[in-house]
Amino acid sequence: MAAPAPRSVGVAERALRGVADLIKLLPSGTVFMFQFLALCGAFCAFSSFTDSYVGSDGRVYYGVVTRRGMRTFSADPDAGAARDLSGYRLRAGDFVHAALSLIVFATLALLDRDTVSCLYPALEAGERTMMAVLPPVVGGVASYAFMMFPNNRHGIGYQPTRATEDFEHKH
Repeated sequence: MAAPAPRSVGVAERALRGVADLIKLLPSGTVFMFQFLALCGAFCAFSSFTDSYVGSDGRVYYGVVTRRGMRTFSADPDAGAARDLSGYRLRAGDFVHAALSLIVFATLALLDRDTVSCLYPALEAGERTMMAVLPPVVGGVASYAFMMFPNNRHGIGYQPTRATEDFEHKH
């Protein structure tokens, strides 16, 4: 009987083998939580640069703020003539809110108990205590900063209220 021909290893098989090796090294729950928190942090930072308004037709229009104003995701028929979107410019506070949200989510993702035991297994007891105390401290500092410097943007998922719209037009 003839020996079977040597099989060439395809790219997909090598990729799957690499993923399997990675899964053996890292607990899957930790990897999933790390990725989930990273995505939440990225979306939260992106949301710091979004805003919305109610058009003359009563519909809510969402967009991304830029240096010149807001660029809406869908076309508002009255945006050019009836509404000046230059008031929705980027502000320094947008960058501060985005940076703080990324710091909070990175702290939660990197200093989770399972992630610490996986990535930093040789930590001493005192260092582990510091790693356990750091996330609430970072969360408290960020919460205080968000409370002292609130953001009045109505990003994706937050409906602008009529009272807010009236207030913005009067001032």
